[in-house]
Amino acid sequence: MTATTLVPTDSRSATTPAQRLRVSSAAVRVSFTWLGVRKSLTPSQKTQAAETFGAESDFLSARKKLLDTTHSAYKDVTAIRGRVGAFWKALTLPYPDPGIRLIRQEQIDTFNQQMVTFRQELTDAVTRLDEHYAEIKSAARRRLGNLYDPLDYPPTLRGLFDLAWEFPNVQPPDYLMQINPAIYDQEKARIAARFEEAVRLAEQAFVSEFAGLVSHLCERLSAQGDGEKKVFRDTAVTNLVEFFNRFRSLNVHSNDQLDELVDQAQKFVRGAEPQALRANETLRQHVATQLSSVQAVLDGMLVDRPRRSIIRNQPLEGGSS
Repeated sequence: MTATTLVPTDSRSATTPAQRLRVSSAAVRVSFTWLGVRKSLTPSQKTQAAETFGAESDFLSARKKLLDTTHSAYKDVTAIRGRVGAFWKALTLPYPDPGIRLIRQEQIDTFNQQMVTFRQELTDAVTRLDEHYAEIKSAARRRLGNLYDPLDYPPTLRGLFDLAWEFPNVQPPDYLMQINPAIYDQEKARIAARFEEAVRLAEQAFVSEFAGLVSHLCERLSAQGDGEKKVFRDTAVTNLVEFFNRFRSLNVHSNDQLDELVDQAQKFVRGAEPQALRANETLRQHVATQLSSVQAVLDGMLVDRPRRSIIRNQPLEGGSS
């Protein structure tokens, strides 16, 4: 699938973070087709359930679970959905329009190749799930009793789970220039405002994630009330390192203070391997002391950031689950 370059403008003319983001990015949307695993009870079933509790059926909402979502084969399918979402978000920045995020144009090929791999993995996982479909339906028949209805179940699960992605054009269409230049200019202004908001959303997301990671590591490095060291997992450090890499890749340089804090924190933890932090109390205290200064500034940024009415980006689109 080919992406449309957002703005055919020379990057040398892009002087603000929003302009740089428009020049260097493309919009990307990810969606799923997903079989629903719950279904509302019929009116007669709801009436029967309400009578059990002496309630009125109009004031009762009830659904039945069609498939055992704890089955290992089903969990393998949903795990792929989670991996797709994590990959999509790790490689992109938020955009105000629901379901859309922004990707660096040079990352499109990498993204597309990985999504093709994910789609094949999903197809394979659904095939394995379909091999267990008979036993899953049999278990549902036992568990649902009189609520079981064979008509709720399609003949096969193949083709009922799918992954799709596209690169929508978020620019005003050129034909508006010919039809009505004034409307075209209005759309240009609207899109410019969208990218200004995208920059703010990206900055807020970076500050929030960075503050959480630094706070968690500082908390893990500090001693308990009895002086004992707290045990922390490697991820307390590795997640922060991964953030540094992602920030460096996606940063639009909209906040000099944030850039400087990231540089400082990266220097503070450079070479501090998790095992060394566990074994060396002096190193633990040194890193904790340095990071605490970063944490204090980040906490202030979280408190002082302006409150804006924004349209928050929605998670992956798709069918009901």
